[in-house]
Amino acid sequence: MKLVRFTTAKHKDGVYGLVGNDGTIRVIFGGLFDPVLKTGEIVHDDDIVRYLVPVDAPNVLAIGRNFREHAAETASALPTAPLLFIKATTCLTAHQDNIVLPATAPDNVDYEAELVVVIGKAAKNVSVEDALDYVFGYTCGHDVSARDCQKNDGQWARAKSFDTFGPVGPQVVTGLDPSTLRVQLLLNGEVMQDQPASDMVFDVPYLVSYLSRAMTLAAGTLIFTGTPSGIGMARKPPRFLKPGDICEVKIDGIGVLRNQVVAW
Repeated sequence: MKLVRFTTAKHKDGVYGLVGNDGTIRVIFGGLFDPVLKTGEIVHDDDIVRYLVPVDAPNVLAIGRNFREHAAETASALPTAPLLFIKATTCLTAHQDNIVLPATAPDNVDYEAELVVVIGKAAKNVSVEDALDYVFGYTCGHDVSARDCQKNDGQWARAKSFDTFGPVGPQVVTGLDPSTLRVQLLLNGEVMQDQPASDMVFDVPYLVSYLSRAMTLAAGTLIFTGTPSGIGMARKPPRFLKPGDICEVKIDGIGVLRNQVVAW
């Protein structure tokens, strides 16, 4: 099933909807993890005032250099264990919201399309074999990164946690096989990243199991699983984001996450 969160003129505080194959959205009671009970109300895209981040995440975990070709383009050896960093929950923003270039670091902001895992129930010390039982679904994510900060800080958290640097959505989709998905980034309509999730060094079950052995993965935790090759920093010349750019993260079976870049 496909679930989306949004506001309308009637639902000013936000509501969840079940997206049908015909694109209609049936409003449901409760939150993302509640049983799906339809209210009987149907809305359409034109009724949506604003999309909302689809989950109130207690933590945002992210994995670096998890695509083989991406590691190669950055001249990095493949990691021997998942390379974990943390994004601030305050960086999360929704489909069609703006990505804002920060005043303190506007010139080297890069794009990174990612498949994002949504944890559905508390996971602690789970096995690889059981890991997907703790996954509620998947969504599109954009790990926006200030490369100059990433290089100079000695750690990645600030570079990847500026406000608006974590677009996610618009839909959370259940029942997918993550190994069959393909992750793309389109910049102003041009394909910049395009690779299958099968190129991951560590697949989704391994990541969930590995992370759960270090910390409890509470329901709603988001895991950014890594980005494909084709990032702006690795291009010659580099291609960093500028005001007016339109970024689209596309994952077949999930949808398209679209955001415009604006200046501070």
